[in-house]
Amino acid sequence: MAEDAGDRSLARIVGGAADTLKDAAWANIAAIRGITGRMRLLALNALIEAAHAGDKGAGFSVVAQEVKEVAAEIERLAAGLGDDVGARADDLRQAVAALSAEAQAERYTDLALNAVEIIDRNLYERTCDVRWWATDAAMVDCAQAPSEDRAAHASRRLGVILSSYTVYIDLWLCDLDGRVIANGRPDRFPGVIGLDVSSERWFAAGRNLASGDDFVAADIERAAALGGAQVATYVAQVREDGDAHGRPLGLLAIHFDWEPQARAVVQGVRLAPAEAARSRVLLLDARGRVIASSDGRGALQETFPLETGSGPSGAYHAANGRLIAYHLTPGYETYRGLGWYGVIEHHPERGAAAQRSAA
Repeated sequence: MAEDAGDRSLARIVGGAADTLKDAAWANIAAIRGITGRMRLLALNALIEAAHAGDKGAGFSVVAQEVKEVAAEIERLAAGLGDDVGARADDLRQAVAALSAEAQAERYTDLALNAVEIIDRNLYERTCDVRWWATDAAMVDCAQAPSEDRAAHASRRLGVILSSYTVYIDLWLCDLDGRVIANGRPDRFPGVIGLDVSSERWFAAGRNLASGDDFVAADIERAAALGGAQVATYVAQVREDGDAHGRPLGLLAIHFDWEPQARAVVQGVRLAPAEAARSRVLLLDARGRVIASSDGRGALQETFPLETGSGPSGAYHAANGRLIAYHLTPGYETYRGLGWYGVIEHHPERGAAAQRSAA
C-alpha cells in the first residue's frame, strides 16, 4: 500500500521537478536572448557610427561585427540548450512514469497471487477435514449398516463437528446409491435426509475415488437443498473400518460456506482506500467465471474476459486504460487447486484515463 503510494508520489515529484526545470531553463534562456538582443542593437549602432566615421571607424566596425556574431552564436547555443533540457526533462518524466506503472503492475500481480493463495490454503484444509471425518466411527457404522439410531448418532456427531468448524454450512453422509442418510443440521435443513444426490457431479466423481486418501474438490455452485447458498463441496469415501483401502461404504460430502469466506478474502486485499475505490478484486474459476468479487457483483453469473497470453501470471491494459493483473493458483501442499485465478481490475484516475483516450 505504502509502496504504491510512494511510486505515484515519486512520479508526481519527478514530473513536477522536470516541469520546474524546463520553466527555469526557458526563463533563463529568455533572459539570455534579451541580453543578446541588446548586444546586437549595440553592434548595429556601432556599425552605423563606424560608417559615419569613414576610414577612422574601420577598426571599430570590425569589433562591432564580431560582437554581433558572438551575440548570434550565444542565442543559437541558448536555443539548443533549451530544446535539450526540455527533451531530457520529458524523457525523465516518462521514464519515471513507466517505472511507476511497472511497479504498480507487479504489486497488483503479487496481490492477486496473495488472494488466490489464501483461498487455496483455506481449501487445502477442507481436503484434510473431509478425509479425516470420513474415518469417524459414527460415519463408518452408519454407512455400513444404516439404521434410524445409527443415522441419528451420525447426525449428532456431524452437528458436533459443525459447532467447532463454523466455515461449513452442512455435512452430508451418503450411501453408495446417492441417498443422504445423515446430515449435521437436520433442524435447519430438514429436507436433506433422503435426498437423492446421485446426479450431482461431485457424487459421481466421489464414487470413482481410488482410496480413502483421495478426495473430490468441486467448483463453486449454489446448493438448492441448502437454501441456494454458494458452496464448495469436498467429498471423500467412507470405507470399512476407516481404512484407506477398505471396502467403500458410502461418501461424506462437506459443504464449505463459500460466499462469506471468499468475500473476506477479496475485500481484505491490502489496497489503499483511494486504490480500493477504483479497483475490483476477483476470484475466477478455470472457465473465467467470477466466483467472488470485492464489489459483490457477478458471482456465478459473470464471465470475465481474462487475457492470459503472458502465462500463468501477468498484467496488461484493457479497454479504457484499465489495468488487469492476474495470477494462476500455484496450489498448496497436496491440493493442486482447480485452475482458479486471482485478479485485480484497476481503473485509472479520471485525468489519466482522459489522457490515455486522447493518445
